[in-house]
Amino acid sequence: MARLEGKVAVVTGAAQGIGATYAKALAGEGAKVVLTDIDDCAPAAKQIEAEFQGAETLSLRTDVTSEAATQAMVDDTVARFGRLDILVNNAAMFGNITPGPFEDIPADNWDALMAVNVKGPFLCAKAAVPVMRKQKSGKIINIASGTLFKGAPNMLHYVTSKGAILAMTRSLSREVGEDGICVNTLAPGLTMSENVIANRDEQRAMGHDFVLNSRAFKREQMPEDLVGALLFLSSSDSDFMTGQCIVVDGGSVNH
Repeated sequence: MARLEGKVAVVTGAAQGIGATYAKALAGEGAKVVLTDIDDCAPAAKQIEAEFQGAETLSLRTDVTSEAATQAMVDDTVARFGRLDILVNNAAMFGNITPGPFEDIPADNWDALMAVNVKGPFLCAKAAVPVMRKQKSGKIINIASGTLFKGAPNMLHYVTSKGAILAMTRSLSREVGEDGICVNTLAPGLTMSENVIANRDEQRAMGHDFVLNSRAFKREQMPEDLVGALLFLSSSDSDFMTGQCIVVDGGSVNH
């Protein structure tokens, strides 16, 4: 039997890139997958159903900065599949960030990024936990970044937001532990997603070559490199693990 047979997973930011890879991996292990994004997830959902015979998906458009929208996301999930077992809080602003000194970051850019990267996971968890609490089980996987352990320069708003995600994981895990809900963080290194590849000049300005050379495995990280850790955190293999952070970055960070 597949590791996630009978489970229902929601992946935010799943229209393309790493989020679409997460959704595909979950479906490959038997989960029914809800792909949601501010962009259209239908092509990614159709690709999953074409690749895996019997796969069931639901494609939604969701603005994770809206409490009404995130609640509707969970309501639609339960209406379609009857439950919610796994929430992957992947939606975030990163690939199109222009690096620069912190004093040059406009306040409205800071607010917009925090709304997606911090408020979004908070609202998604707020909507999902009541369903998981009734089930007495659930997995919330927050996506951070290896940059929070390095204090990477020229992207203060992004790194700060990912530090907040780690703090959110630790605090939330203690609030929902008695409900049987696991809350953990997956922290990728710089990953060659579609948006990152499309903005290589900006990524080099943010230290792409330095990051690669800092790794024990001196190669670029691909979305598929994150699948093993994601499935571990999504499955019963991690049932006695909560409040933790797994860094998957080729050995750049030790913590």
